[in-house]
Amino acid sequence: MKATMAFYSAYLLCLVLSVVCVVLVVHWNASFRGGFAWDHQAKQFNWHPVLMVVGLVVLYGNAAVVYRIPLTWGQNKKPWKLLHAGLLLLSLLFAVLGLCAVFDFHNANNTPNLYSLHSWVGIVTTILFATQWAAGFGAFLLPCSPVALRVLVKPAHVWMGATILVLSVVSCISGINEKLFFVLKKTTNETRPYAELPPEAVLANSLGVVIVAFALVVLKILANQTWQRPEPRSEEGEYRPLRSDDS
Repeated sequence: MKATMAFYSAYLLCLVLSVVCVVLVVHWNASFRGGFAWDHQAKQFNWHPVLMVVGLVVLYGNAAVVYRIPLTWGQNKKPWKLLHAGLLLLSLLFAVLGLCAVFDFHNANNTPNLYSLHSWVGIVTTILFATQWAAGFGAFLLPCSPVALRVLVKPAHVWMGATILVLSVVSCISGINEKLFFVLKKTTNETRPYAELPPEAVLANSLGVVIVAFALVVLKILANQTWQRPEPRSEEGEYRPLRSDDS
């Protein structure tokens, strides 16, 4: 019971931080950056941070921990595999759409692509994510996939999943910092410089801190051995429940 309560406390924190991430990134771009459009102008760029944070961080992190919910352990594993894969696919689609938004904006305004460290990390993360999803689908969801292959691939799949989350966080917080340097400088509309920490900078910096906190909670859930979904003991699918001293 103690371990179960500890898990649900961490999971609740994960969900709360997920909502805060979404609210902050949408509020930043809606209130401070002018809103959203798909018109090759600045409002189109605003889709990029929203889609990347929601996709590569929030959806991805929640997809990673859905297997750990103790209430699912005694149930058929296949629906949860499908939910895991579906959330990750939605996450990947958000990330690709976010990349389309920024590439289309850059091309329409004759802005170079892939010139910053942020963009390099971001594109590598998305490529790794797409590769990871395709490999996971082939190894774990195809009926013809042999059990031996799943056993072989699983450790690398788990490690790569956590690695992609870390890279996603690096990409997002570097992008937030880069955006603030670009937009918060003295201009004709009297924008206060980033060094003076105007309200927009406080909001965006807070978003970065919440993203890091969310990722740390997700990684904690993934790293805790007592919160891992037990493998079936027999063909009937009996599972070892959490013990009161597992903490």
